[in-house]
Amino acid sequence: MTDVQLGMPQLPAPAYPDEVRERLTADAREIIGRYPDSRSALLPLLHLVQSEEGYVTRTGMGFCADVLGLTTAEVTAVATFYSMYRRKPSGDYQVGVCTNTLCAVLGGDAIFSALQEHLELGNGETTEDGKVTLEHIECNAACDFAPVVMINWEFFDNQTIESAKRLVDDLRAGRKVVPTRGAPLCDFKKTARTLAGFPDERPGATAAGGSAGPASLAGLRLAKGEAGPGRVVPQRGSAPAGEEPAGTPSSHDAPQQTSASDPHHAAGPTAEEGE
Repeated sequence: MTDVQLGMPQLPAPAYPDEVRERLTADAREIIGRYPDSRSALLPLLHLVQSEEGYVTRTGMGFCADVLGLTTAEVTAVATFYSMYRRKPSGDYQVGVCTNTLCAVLGGDAIFSALQEHLELGNGETTEDGKVTLEHIECNAACDFAPVVMINWEFFDNQTIESAKRLVDDLRAGRKVVPTRGAPLCDFKKTARTLAGFPDERPGATAAGGSAGPASLAGLRLAKGEAGPGRVVPQRGSAPAGEEPAGTPSSHDAPQQTSASDPHHAAGPTAEEGE
């Protein structure tokens, strides 16, 4: 019979310093006050503690349990279920490459693979400078802008391998990058606080919120009876004579709208069936 080696039980998580706990408690009261049942406040509270250290620590989960009257097991069950909550230190910028079906076949798989090689990272890993965490993500309802990269949940549309490489290089170098749609980019801790439900204090950030593209809204317009007569839709990126193309260009838009802009790295399956 093999001997079973039992380790020491894990010590309780350390408490937040008094100043931090006092500040977070005030914020937590505001969040809890929005809900008729305090337990409903758990998701935004996890964003709140994530905004403190950049990920959900055992200390943060203990804090949530204390203010909500839950067990740490109940809080841990939620924190480990949702991928939006980080369980280990991560970068200032969460770079997510959509690898769901449409983005994948239009270049998302190739972009993710190229960024892994370029940054020397695996999925969910962070660069040594603490700037970038790379991950593949599921559909973000931006299929008409595929392939899409998201940074701290802001959209960077119509990407290619080269534009995505330039994007992460600029983030690491501290150069300004501008999302295609949505608010100006901020670091992950500030993003987490906004997701906890607190006002975004950056000038113009709320008004700059992103919107869906024309293809995404076509069904809604039809349902509302707003659709005009049928017409031939021009290729994305072009516009009828005398009209400006729709949308706001990003500082990191791809030069072409699909992976065709990088013909040496065509999108598609990277393994034979069954591998």
